[in-house]
Amino acid sequence: MNDTPPDVDELYRRMLLRRSPEERLRMACRMFSSARALARAGMPAASGAQIRRQMLLRLYAEDLPDDRLRERAVRAIEGWRPR
Repeated sequence: MNDTPPDVDELYRRMLLRRSPEERLRMACRMFSSARALARAGMPAASGAQIRRQMLLRLYAEDLPDDRLRERAVRAIEGWRPR
């Protein structure tokens, strides 16, 4: 659904494009961090591996439509350890 009038949409687009690429990247990173925090807030308490699995599926399930690929990603993320 898009209920934004075309002229307002164009104004917003021009405003974003006036920003430097670095600032647009910073904005995107902040938005992603916020999305992760909101997703995590809606999850029950769990261990590190369980949280990583839930976050992977919550954030990327639509990008992993193939069941085998999704299971490979889940196994990889569950086995991941921070350095």
